[in-house]
Amino acid sequence: MKNIGIVLIVIGAIMMAITGFNFVTKKKVVDLGKVEISKSENHPVQWSPILGGVLLVAGVAMVFTAKKS
Repeated sequence: MKNIGIVLIVIGAIMMAITGFNFVTKKKVVDLGKVEISKSENHPVQWSPILGGVLLVAGVAMVFTAKKS
């Protein structure tokens, strides 16, 4: 349980610092023998830093409430 809490803390901190990323896909539009035209499309993926804060708080709560063994 403590390990999961630590992972949540790390993920939450990263999500608060970095609020999104973009990835690019290439799509073939025209293919006429040796002539090929392709199009690049950006796909943004974004999330709220509040979600990172919730994960961070949940991870801290899990670490502090974990039973010592």
